[in-house]
Amino acid sequence: MNKRTTARLDMVLWGVLGLAMIAALYLAFVDAPRERTMGDLQRIFYFHVAAAITGMTAFGVNFAAGVAYVARRDRKWDRLALAAAETGVVFFAIVLITGPIWAKPVWMVWWTWSPRLTLSLVLCLLYIAYLLIRRYIEDPDRRAMIAAVFGIVAFVDAPLVWFSIRWWRDIHPAPMLESGGIDPAMRPAFWACVASFELLLVYLLRRRCALESMREEMERLERLAG
Repeated sequence: MNKRTTARLDMVLWGVLGLAMIAALYLAFVDAPRERTMGDLQRIFYFHVAAAITGMTAFGVNFAAGVAYVARRDRKWDRLALAAAETGVVFFAIVLITGPIWAKPVWMVWWTWSPRLTLSLVLCLLYIAYLLIRRYIEDPDRRAMIAAVFGIVAFVDAPLVWFSIRWWRDIHPAPMLESGGIDPAMRPAFWACVASFELLLVYLLRRRCALESMREEMERLERLAG
């Protein structure tokens, strides 16, 4: 794919993403009904859960890219793994920030060491460690291989986060989509937020991979010039 086609695709994706974000904000803040018990505080749910799903998607991409790099040693998979880890950490930071904002009025505490919350924090810290490992290993091939293996191992925590509230019942709400706990009138807002966040993930992955590719090319030219 040439640069012109790539630029056009990014522009189209940016336009679709903008429309999706506007639609998600409208549905979440205007169209969705006000929850009877929590009131407007419940609207955090749309972004909190969407960010969690998108963050898990990003870590899944990191896992798949890590496996692909170990199998093929192609640098494009290493770039994708790096981009996915960075964006995944950003989305999980949103989860860890919006969660306590919701929890304080509802649970009367900012944080509790429940299985879901603890495992989510550990997952985010694992991928921060992944990024630190990449920062302090200078050799590109060694860095890519160690990071790929670490990312594969770190992803073991992702299924634990996902199934934690199914295996251990605690203060954290049950999976509302599976239990039918979400009002049908709220579902358009929820799925619009999920779709817009997933589109944002795709856009960020594309742009971050392109940036990393340019960085690698600059380093190659510097070595040739030196």
